[in-house]
Amino acid sequence: MLSQYYTVKGYGENEIIIQKSRFIAYINRVETEEEAQQFIADIKKQNWNATHNCSAYMIGETNSIQKANDDGEPSGTAGVPMLEVLKKRNLKDTVVVVTRYFGGIKLGTGGLIRAYGKAVSEGINATGVVERRLMQIMKTTIDYTWLGKIENELRSSTYSIKDIHYLDTVEIETFVKENEKEVFIQWMTELTNGQAVIHEGEVLYQEQLIDCN
Repeated sequence: MLSQYYTVKGYGENEIIIQKSRFIAYINRVETEEEAQQFIADIKKQNWNATHNCSAYMIGETNSIQKANDDGEPSGTAGVPMLEVLKKRNLKDTVVVVTRYFGGIKLGTGGLIRAYGKAVSEGINATGVVERRLMQIMKTTIDYTWLGKIENELRSSTYSIKDIHYLDTVEIETFVKENEKEVFIQWMTELTNGQAVIHEGEVLYQEQLIDCN
């Protein structure tokens, strides 16, 4: 598993108009090529009367699966420029379809390349990009009398709370970097005068929204 990578937040769409042609970008996060192909098929079905439904996707930890399709546009003017945007933005596990409704004005090779690239770039911005970072979940069990203090300390620290479970005692799940586990345990032990029970949970990706502007 990668320790860190970028991908899109989830599903999104965005429309731009260039020389009277409508370019609608549909973006989604996928984990397999089958998911990507199904997404493309669904968008094509939704926009069955469009002039073109061009697509591109990049999947896998090493970007081992990369595909681009011009869907009838002149070779190399749609799918490849779309894929290049995904590469430039360093996005993994991402599929994009740009649907074009022709407006009557031909854009030429350069115009098409710029139009499809712009449609994808603005579509990604509208959808949102996240950084996924592999984190260790640390589970801290405390008595209710410690809850206010510990929650306040955590929320003002560099750590992020994943969840709080209110049972007979309180269990707080916190995202902690792998190399900071011992520091976290020591810090939490000192805060609670040794009255916290701390153990490791699962390893999960934490997502943080990245400013695209």
